[in-house]
Amino acid sequence: MPAQPPDSDLAPVSAPPLDAAQLAEAFALFSRASEELTSAYNALQGQVSQLTERLNVLMGALPAGVVVLDGAHKVVQFNRAAESLLGAGLAHCAWAQILRRFEPTESDGEVTLTHQGGARRLALSEAALESGQGRIVLLHDVTDAHRMRLQAERHERLAAMGELVAGLAHQLRTPLAAALLYTSNLRQPTLTPADRDKVADRAIERLRYLERLIADMLLFARGDSLGRQRFAVCELVSEVAHTLEPLARARQIAFSARCDCGDLTLLGDRKALGGALTNLMDNALLAAGVEGTVAVHAFVDADMVCFRVSDDGAGIAPELQARLFEPFYTTRAEGTGLGLAIARGAARGHGGDIAIVSTPGGGSVFTLTLPLLQSPGGDAGSTDKDQSS
Repeated sequence: MPAQPPDSDLAPVSAPPLDAAQLAEAFALFSRASEELTSAYNALQGQVSQLTERLNVLMGALPAGVVVLDGAHKVVQFNRAAESLLGAGLAHCAWAQILRRFEPTESDGEVTLTHQGGARRLALSEAALESGQGRIVLLHDVTDAHRMRLQAERHERLAAMGELVAGLAHQLRTPLAAALLYTSNLRQPTLTPADRDKVADRAIERLRYLERLIADMLLFARGDSLGRQRFAVCELVSEVAHTLEPLARARQIAFSARCDCGDLTLLGDRKALGGALTNLMDNALLAAGVEGTVAVHAFVDADMVCFRVSDDGAGIAPELQARLFEPFYTTRAEGTGLGLAIARGAARGHGGDIAIVSTPGGGSVFTLTLPLLQSPGGDAGSTDKDQSS
C-alpha cells in the first residue's frame, strides 16, 4: 500500500530567517521601549520620593501625635508630636506596653499620661489601615481644652448660683419681713389674748413657709445626687395616688390612677421620683378646681416609662409654659416656685425629662418620662419574669 503524503495542514511552517537589517530594527525598538520604561520608572520613583517627603513634612507639622502599628501591634512609624508625648525609643515598641502608661478618665476615649511637663490629658483614637496590615493611632493633647471646659462649667455654675441666690433672697425677704412685723406686734401691751394668738399664728405660718422654701431649695440644689434602689413602677404610682386621693375627695375632684406597667421595676431614687409625681399631681389638683377631673396613667412607650398626669383645668398660656420650670417662678401666691423645677431635676437626674401639653381652656397634660432600656447606674429596667429567666 503506497504511503500517504503528510497532511499539509499539520506540517510545521518555518518562518523565514531575519536578515541583519530586521534584527537591528527590532533591537532598536526594544531599546527605545526599555528606555521609556526606565524613564517612566524613574519619574514614578521621583514622585513617590516627593510624596514621601511631603508626607513626612505633613506628619512632622501635625500638632497631634501619629503612631503607625504593624500587624503585630508594634510601632513602625511615628511623628515628632507622638515622640514628644510618649518619649524617645518608640521604634519597634509594643503598643500594649505603651498603653500601660495611660490612666483612664471619666470620659470615653480620653486618658491621662504623666508627662515630663506634668500630667497631660489625651484623646485617643485608633483606625485600621486600608491594607488591613496594621493600625494608625491618633493622640490629641486636649489638656488645655479640658481645663477651659472645666472653667466654663465652673463659671456657669457660679452664674447659676448667683441667679439662684438672688432669687432666694427675693423670695425670703417678703415672708421674713412679714414674720418680723407679726412678732414685733406681740410686744404691744394692748393686744388681747385672742389677738395675740392670732398674730402668733400668722408669724408661725410665715416661718413655716420659710422653712418649706429652704427645704425645697435644698432639694433643688441637690440636683442629681440621688440614691439608687430597685422599685416597682406600679407600686410607686399606687403609693403616690393614695397620698393625693384624700385631697381630691375633699375638693370633690374626680381622681383616677392607672398603671399598665405590670411587674416592671426601675433602678433609681424612689423618694425623689415619688416627690416629682406628687408635685405634678398636686399642681393638677389645684388646676382642676372644685368638681374637676385629674387622671394619672403610667405606661411603657418604646424604651421609655411614661407617667402622664392630666387635668381639665383652665390650661396654661403658651408664653407661660416656657417659664414653668424656672426656679421661683409661680402663678400662685402661696407657691414657692420650686415644685416643678425640683420635679424636672429629679427626672433629668434619672436620664428623663418632663414635657407639657396645654391649651387655654383645654386643660394640661404633664408627662414625666424615664428611660427603660438604660436606667441610672447601668442597670436596665426589668420585670420579675426577666429576672427569673
